[in-house]
Amino acid sequence: MGNKLSAEFLGTFWLVFGGCGSAVLAAAFPEVGIGLLGVSLAFGLTVLTMAYAVGGVSGGHFNPAVSVGLVVAGKFPLASLIPYVLAQVAGAIAAAAALYVVASGKADFQLGGFAANGYGEHSPGGYGLLSALVIEVLLTAFFLFIILGATHGRVPTGFAPIAIGLALTLIHLISIPVTNTSVNPARSTGQALFVGGWALQQLWLFWLAPIAGAALGAIAWKAVGEKD
Repeated sequence: MGNKLSAEFLGTFWLVFGGCGSAVLAAAFPEVGIGLLGVSLAFGLTVLTMAYAVGGVSGGHFNPAVSVGLVVAGKFPLASLIPYVLAQVAGAIAAAAALYVVASGKADFQLGGFAANGYGEHSPGGYGLLSALVIEVLLTAFFLFIILGATHGRVPTGFAPIAIGLALTLIHLISIPVTNTSVNPARSTGQALFVGGWALQQLWLFWLAPIAGAALGAIAWKAVGEKD
């Protein structure tokens, strides 16, 4: 179990540091910033690369919602859920801390939103609570459906991380303007702890919606995709 938890810690660290780091450090860099497209691609690449690196060790969840969805789908033991979630949250917090150390080294550093997730006045596009709830549930549900489909026995071995990474890229392309894209409670928690205030007050949504969505995606897969 120790190797699995270490893999989940490192995978989640890479996801948060790479994805949120691209948003904080590179997205709006004058004239050559990577923008929303680059941030979306960065999140997808973190999952793709770490799924290949340690997916064979831990299953490559890197996300409490994914772990919950896999439990609902009967693909992951309930007894391992809490240890996995704790490792994922710890990895996210460590990544946020490392990112803070790097970002604060700039002379005119201002924390700002620090890539935290939010709705209402803290949504990048000004979207309200209902919009945030619907998109986080819906996109996490499809993310789980894709994960379960890509890792099904019918798919050629070795291709799953590509589909999963591209799915996460697409999810970010759709929803960064709405919530800054969570679909991952650990990712949301790490950034919120450093922003404090409003980010912590709104954090409940970015646990509730992804977990509910993951459960729905798992149920949909069992009803549709798992049938031969």
